[in-house]
Amino acid sequence: MGFLLGLALTGPMVAAMAQTAPAAPADRAEPNAPVEPTPPPSRLDAPLFYQLLIGELELRQGEPATAYAVLLDAARRTRDESLYERAVDIALRAQAGNEALNAANAWRQALPASLAAVRAQVRILLALNRLGAMGEPLRRLIELTPEDERAGTIAALPRIMRGHPDPRAALQLMQSVLIPLAERPATRIPAQLALARALAQAGQNAPALALARDVSQRQADAPGPALLALDLLDSTPEAESVVQAYLQQAKAEPLIRQSYAQWLAMRQRHAPAQEQLRRVTQALPEAAGAWFQLGVVAVETQDRAQAVAALKRFLELDAAQRAARTASANTPSPAPGGSASPSEASPEEALTADPDEASAVQANRQAEDARRTRAMLLLAQLATDQGDYAAAQRWLQPLEGQAPRLDVQSRRALILARQGKLEQARALLRAMPEASAADALAKLLAEAQLLRTIERWKDARLVLSRALERHPQDTDVLYELALVLERLGLHEEMERHLRRIIELRPDHHHAHNALGYSLAERGIRLEEAHRLVERALELAPGDPFITDSLAWVMFRQGQAARAVELLRQAYEARPDTEIGAHLGEVLWSMGQREEARKVWRESRERDARNKVLKDTLARLKVDL
Repeated sequence: MGFLLGLALTGPMVAAMAQTAPAAPADRAEPNAPVEPTPPPSRLDAPLFYQLLIGELELRQGEPATAYAVLLDAARRTRDESLYERAVDIALRAQAGNEALNAANAWRQALPASLAAVRAQVRILLALNRLGAMGEPLRRLIELTPEDERAGTIAALPRIMRGHPDPRAALQLMQSVLIPLAERPATRIPAQLALARALAQAGQNAPALALARDVSQRQADAPGPALLALDLLDSTPEAESVVQAYLQQAKAEPLIRQSYAQWLAMRQRHAPAQEQLRRVTQALPEAAGAWFQLGVVAVETQDRAQAVAALKRFLELDAAQRAARTASANTPSPAPGGSASPSEASPEEALTADPDEASAVQANRQAEDARRTRAMLLLAQLATDQGDYAAAQRWLQPLEGQAPRLDVQSRRALILARQGKLEQARALLRAMPEASAADALAKLLAEAQLLRTIERWKDARLVLSRALERHPQDTDVLYELALVLERLGLHEEMERHLRRIIELRPDHHHAHNALGYSLAERGIRLEEAHRLVERALELAPGDPFITDSLAWVMFRQGQAARAVELLRQAYEARPDTEIGAHLGEVLWSMGQREEARKVWRESRERDARNKVLKDTLARLKVDL
């Protein structure tokens, strides 16, 4: 019985080699029944069957070396690919790299035209870090790949070298393989792109971008150069022109446009990001993620109508997708024999489920939940800003079943405060549970933010001072308190806190910017203000608010022409009301009064309550 059980459980090679025996003829054949073709004779003769059985049993008994030797011998005698593959697999599972390579070499020698053999050899050589031996196998891999798949294989070559500990050696290998391919018309484009990516992986961004640009100019609709340029954007700003050139093509991939929009948004360039995302949603009207991103960016540009429409569309698509998933999960799946069975995983499936895949699915669900919650919070915020408190509460209502969240309660507190129920609002925040000192600090910061929003500056100062007593080194508390002190006109104390932040965190661009802007606003120590804001811009390149601060410093220094240039740049990237107020004032001072009025009107439409805008118009005695 034990032998029969062992025979039943022997490994996949026996099953792979065996052919199904012809069925025994029925006692009474039906007339006119189709004649089944006779299967080819099995290669699995008795000695070979016994050899494979021994090999698999040795493996099951913890003797991979013996199993490897037996199966490799069988592979050599039969020249069977599946046996070579099994021998390689046994060696790799036993972490015997040299034996795996020997099997792959024997495989290639026996079957020189085998694509699977050369793939295995490349994979093993890479794992063994034998780059010097990889040139010939990689070239052979390209030769054996079917012509319609060759471009994809060439494009994949740099990826297998990504993260190699010796980037220079990896680049030399790629160059030895790719440069000859780049000289052939049939493989020139994919080889040049692969070579460009290999250069980028080795840190040689300038030549990588030059190659990508060359391909882009010769094949404008090729997505490869734009994809590489996207990867280079952070370190090589010149790469942006390659992305922009590609996106001008009528058939530009929407997902590349969406990735570019994300990059723009991360750099506070919300206006161009909004335009790119608008075009993505036109091309992919069912793409929920793109609608969500468009809504978030539109909130930043103060485009309320676009934000509301996009976020509502996202929630509609999200609900439809969740309903479809639920329906699919509840639909019976066919079982063997044509009967229906529930879609729940069987015990065997549960045991063999990939934990990494399950974890990825769970992470994706959590990300979806986070987007859904944020969309509702933003819609509640937009409704609150319009004074539509009933609508704001309706957007928050679906979140009531969740565990108490500070961001949700903060929205509810603001609604109460706007309705004149400030004490009730503060009590709501203070009642939030706290499991740690970090939770307690977050509650204080939320209360201070509420008080700042409704311009209760003295109360906000008291709350933040209490937080600072408990957390004297916390830069978030110091920064929030500095902003409040600025509003209260306590500039010396404000400066002290901002300089303390810079001492604690020299890379804190907000502190550099706030201090520099405050000095410029008061018209004092303008050289120092200039240095501070320039340092902030070095720490956060392209930030529209810091660019606005630098322009304001230069305007105070009498450099109106340069100031207006910077302000146009900042306003184009992010049409914020305060930036618009500054741009309008500089234009007004230069005599360009119609354009100034136009900018101010646009800014007022976005936020008529903005203090900087109102103060500017009052000081200049401008009636729009």
